[in-house]
Amino acid sequence: MATLRLGDIAPDFTAESSEGTIHFHEWLGNGWGVLFSHPADFTPVCTTELGAAAKYKDEFAKRNVKIAALSVDPIGKHHEWIKDINETQNTTVNFPLIADPEKKVALLYDMIHPNASENFTVRSVFVIGPDKKVKLTLTYPASTGRNFVELLRVIDSLQLTANYSVATPADWKSGEDVVIVPAVKDEDIPAKFPKGHTRIKPYLRTTPQPNK
Repeated sequence: MATLRLGDIAPDFTAESSEGTIHFHEWLGNGWGVLFSHPADFTPVCTTELGAAAKYKDEFAKRNVKIAALSVDPIGKHHEWIKDINETQNTTVNFPLIADPEKKVALLYDMIHPNASENFTVRSVFVIGPDKKVKLTLTYPASTGRNFVELLRVIDSLQLTANYSVATPADWKSGEDVVIVPAVKDEDIPAKFPKGHTRIKPYLRTTPQPNK
């Protein structure tokens, strides 16, 4: 299976999850989605990640984003593991944990990297837009837990830049100034960006975030 690239349609699939059978594209509906994989159930880093994701679910929901996790373990183990996550992370897992024991989804999404592990999925993240296209991919090694604050920051940028002719600079956070894309001519800026702008260089022009 070739690596999924930005702009590719996220493959559809049907799988069992901790919240019942999921038909992925239908489950996504018209909103955004995050699919992230885990090496295995009952592993320490994954336990903290799923707890963190549960605590941030409302933040994802504010952005019209559904989240789902996946590992290659069977559904029975998922249900037992969720009890541990709820207990140790002081939260309630409130999103589907997809069971992929035959590795069908893992192979569709190229989540198994043989040089890292022949049997387990790496920590992959896919952000999927309302058009079902892949907007972001991240791959972490099994030893490094993900930063969900960063994931929310990136989604803020993706949603903003999908609707306005802007890009977000390094370390940008929602509410801060953004960069006007080079395709916008100087003479068109006042109409497009009525909050004003700063011309630092001909190619570097900033403006207050247009949707704040």
